Amino acid sequence: MTPLCGRCHSHGSRTDSGRSPAYRGFVNSRLGELPLAAAFPPAEIDQWRQAALGVLRKSGKAGDDAPPEAVDDLLAKTTYDGIRVAALYTAQAETPPTGVPGVSPYVRGRHPLGSAASGWDVRQRHADPDVATSKAEILADLEHGVTSLWIVLGAGGIAPRDLPALLDGVHLDLASVVLDAGASTAEAAGLFCSMLAQGHADAGRVNGNLGADPIGLHAATGLPVDLAQLTSLAARVAKDYPGLRAGMVDATPYHDAGASDAQELGCSIATGVAYLRALTEAGLSTAAALGTLEFRYAATVDQFLTIAKLRAARRLWARVAEVVGEPAAGGMRQHAVTSSAMMTARDPWVNMLRTTVACFAAGVGGADAVTVTPFDACLGLPDGFSRRIARNTQALLLEESSLGRVIDPAGGSWYVEHLTDELARAAWSWFTEIERAGGIVAALDSGLVTSRIDETWAKRAKRIARRSNPLTGISEFPNLAEQLPKRPPAPRAATGGPLPRRRYAEVFEAMRDAADAQDTRPTVFLATVGPVATHTARATFAANLFAAGGIATVTSGASTDAAEIAQRFTDSGLSVACLCSSDKVYAERAEEIAAALRAAGATKVWLAGPPKKFAGVDAYLFAGCDAVAVLETTLADLNAKAA
Repeated sequence: MTPLCGRCHSHGSRTDSGRSPAYRGFVNSRLGELPLAAAFPPAEIDQWRQAALGVLRKSGKAGDDAPPEAVDDLLAKTTYDGIRVAALYTAQAETPPTGVPGVSPYVRGRHPLGSAASGWDVRQRHADPDVATSKAEILADLEHGVTSLWIVLGAGGIAPRDLPALLDGVHLDLASVVLDAGASTAEAAGLFCSMLAQGHADAGRVNGNLGADPIGLHAATGLPVDLAQLTSLAARVAKDYPGLRAGMVDATPYHDAGASDAQELGCSIATGVAYLRALTEAGLSTAAALGTLEFRYAATVDQFLTIAKLRAARRLWARVAEVVGEPAAGGMRQHAVTSSAMMTARDPWVNMLRTTVACFAAGVGGADAVTVTPFDACLGLPDGFSRRIARNTQALLLEESSLGRVIDPAGGSWYVEHLTDELARAAWSWFTEIERAGGIVAALDSGLVTSRIDETWAKRAKRIARRSNPLTGISEFPNLAEQLPKRPPAPRAATGGPLPRRRYAEVFEAMRDAADAQDTRPTVFLATVGPVATHTARATFAANLFAAGGIATVTSGASTDAAEIAQRFTDSGLSVACLCSSDKVYAERAEEIAAALRAAGATKVWLAGPPKKFAGVDAYLFAGCDAVAVLETTLADLNAKAA
């Protein structure tokens, strides 16, 4: 049968059967002359170093006498765990064998097919205490692609007694349910199991988690650790509901306190080991105890560290399973949730970008279930639009980008494999230190865990303050005229434990809130010296930095006349000024203009540029300066003048 119009039967693509012999001969002759990639001589790493060195010399980051080997150190960076991340990885970077998907050590995934069979579990979080609203949201989610429900109960969400009404109409043998009830875990789990016993679902097909995490609850709230709650629930479901797990090892409280990736991993493995001990001592087999636990991790905008973290977590738990004699039961069940710490209340639309990258990383990293936090979560209870965007983020990655159809997409990447190995080693070292301290509960109560996380937070806070870890819409490109969407307040989860809750943007947002609350917005005068082309770059830099603290700016206009600039400063009625121009103009005019501004009543004179000793200039704004300190000082100066 001849294909219609020379096209193939199945996909409509043109085939050689519709081409003439002359045409095919022409193509073959031309292909024979084309040099393919394999014909090029292999590139050497020294060639790359030479090319990179040329760029570094032009940018001023390398001297003319710097050897090519200096490139490695100049471009390397160090994570909060002390892991050195090189600029380039090659086959020479030795890493241990990672095995194959579905086989211990499970680095490449818990299942042989990864997410290729059906995609990962799209899990949406529900915490609106209004039962009618939450029920409508649950049904909308399930209708539009969500495959499991994460239900927050108790102080931070829905009343446990409302659980039966909330789940009325939900097919519990089709949609997995994960409970997160904190101090109300026993009550919520009891109600859920009662629903199952009443025939609301086929017991053999029920899947989900009762959410017992007594150590995580202790870390977040300070409540006593009740391991009997976990063991009793595990025994209750082990016989009748083989797909229902009792325990959740939630590592997000450590992440939200400011922990590094290795610290988050080490604390989670230590918690998992504590639960294994309790479960086996209560009579469960080791394999059953391993199977009743699920782990929850934070996925961040640092996609490669997120990918490596999830892969390293599986390797670590597989090692634990190997040590206890059940390597075949060591496949870690993972739930990845986009980081709460990275979310912002200001310019919340940028959160869509953050959560998309984090979701991508979670999928590539092999998470079994993924939750995308709605972009307006920091403002209160999310609305229907933000919830739809959250679930559609996953739908697009799964259905449009086909991300779930590739088994272990990161496998074989020299960078990812090396980072996974280094992260696993750092996490195991921290885990063993926790064990030497008496286990995770003792390490929490002694202050060991908190002090280590505080040390990491201090480093992170310093980078955030200096904007080397920039926050778009917050420390970079803030919009003082933004109109934030209004949301009803969200219920607050219980606190009071050894771990604080932190967000990366909180210090900048606190200053923005304080500035917005004033009758007149704090404002700084920018003395833009010289023509527009000369002062624009630094004026823009200064305006952007001041806006990060809620401080507006006005400019003097293009001028080099000190008296004219001083008069415009006087007319503005302001008290703080900042010189903005080029180094050449500063050398000629900075001291004269600073003196004129002083004479006109300026209580503080800044200069946008590298620190030098100019008479009359109090301080300097430059890339890498402590922006938080600059803003706090400026707000204090402006408030003192206003008082």
